[in-house]
Formats: sequence, structure tokens, C-alpha cells
Amino acid sequence: MTAGEKGLVVEGLCKRYGDHTAVDGVSFVLPPGGSLAIVGESGSGKTTTVRMLVGLERADGGTVRLDGHDRSARPRGREERLARARDVQMVFQDPYLSLDPRITVRGCLDEVLRLHTALDAAGRAARVADLLDRVGLGAREAGALPRGLSGGQRQRVAIARALTVEPRVLVLDEAVAALDVSIQAQILDLLREIRREAGIGYLFVTHDLAVVRHVADDVLVLRSGTVVESGPVDRVLGSPEHPYTRLLLSSVPRRGWDPAEVTGRGRPAGGDRARATSRR
Repeated sequence: MTAGEKGLVVEGLCKRYGDHTAVDGVSFVLPPGGSLAIVGESGSGKTTTVRMLVGLERADGGTVRLDGHDRSARPRGREERLARARDVQMVFQDPYLSLDPRITVRGCLDEVLRLHTALDAAGRAARVADLLDRVGLGAREAGALPRGLSGGQRQRVAIARALTVEPRVLVLDEAVAALDVSIQAQILDLLREIRREAGIGYLFVTHDLAVVRHVADDVLVLRSGTVVESGPVDRVLGSPEHPYTRLLLSSVPRRGWDPAEVTGRGRPAGGDRARATSRR
């Protein structure tokens, strides 16, 4: 542990799959209550990076520390695994696939509370009601199965489940990409309100530069697993220094936009033009 260190500190993170290097020396800092977006085309290493942060993948090199505590080594025992899970939670892109279709919303949240807290049944019920109210859901949704909810409601449930353990960091992997534009706006407003009230650090993974402008303080641009540019959102997206960042921005549809002009400059590495979208 580093004395006085606060927030999430990632240094030199690496991941290889055979001969392919998916993540190569990624470093960044997410301060307490901060909001960082990781952007790049498909295959740039964004999701692999965050999967290592939450423990779904083992890093081949580098360190991950949260408030000075090293999360790089394999956890020692059940209690440490649970503690790490409480510190960093993840909200996935598809809320339907991330929820158990056989369990009601109330049961989903109660299951997390039984695992991570010493609350009795009455305490858990009160906590579930409070969490659902916090994300704009009520008694009807509490008794429903995931298939009985809309996409936006399911994502609200996924957010409530992540908040159940009062995490220090919330990782959102394309968390609004599968939602309609109006529902996206509602979820982003909800996340902004929760961040303001709870002081949780957000780590967004997204293709959508409009989302970045809306929710992030800082941005990290990945290309082929390597950081090519990083800094405050206004500077990186307003005056990009790296050609790849400029290419991502030029790929955003807008008035007078010509896709032939973009592809004429050369496609991003990996063959996929960035799926950045804008609703300005």
C-alpha cells in the first residue's frame, strides 16, 4: 500500500493472448469521484482493460491499486474476493444478459445483500426498496422478472445491483449502447446524479463520443491496446493531438459529413471504422 494514495491507479497494464498483445502498457489514474472514459474502435483493448480491473481477466504485467491497496495479485481467500467485488462493480452493455431471468428484481438485489452484508430480512427489504427508489423503480418492478421490464428498466436494475455494495468505482462497459436515445439520456442523467450524491468514481468504456462529452472529466484513447492520447475531455476532443484521435472525431456523423472523405484518410487499425455517434 502506498501511503496517502487515493483513487484507482493503473500502471503498465499488459495482456497477451498467444502472439497477440491485447493491452500494452496502459496506465491511468481515476481520482475519487472522478469520471474517466476509455474510447477506441472495436478491438482496441478497452473491454480487456476493464475486465482486468474487475478481476475477470488476469493481467500479464502491470499493477492495479485502489486507495493504495494492490489488486494485481490473486486474492487470498473468500473474504478478499468479496472485498474486491465490493470496491469495484461493473455494469455491462446488455442488461438482459447480465440479469438472471429466473429471479425477480427484488430477489436479485436481496441475493447480493445476503452475500455481502449482515442485514436481516427486514433490513434487506428496506435496503432493496431504497435502492430501487434511488434508480426510479418501484414495487411493481421489484416483483417482476427481467423479461417483464423494458431495456431502460433492466439497466436501472443493473445499476441498483452494482450500488448495493456501495462501490468505490463503477465500471460501465458500453452501458447505454443498447438503449434508445431518449432512454440513454435518462440513464446518463441518473448516473450523473448518483455520482454527485455518492462520490463514486466512474470508468466508462464507449464508442460514443457524445456520451464522453456528457459524462466524463477525462478521456483515454486506445489504439491496438496502446494509449495514444489522454487528458481532459475538452482538450482531447476539442484540440486532439494524435492523428488517430482526429480520425475518431472525423468519423462522427454531422452536418455535411462525408464518409468517403474519412475512409480516404485510412481506416483505424483493425479494419473497423470507429462506431462513434453523435446526437448534437
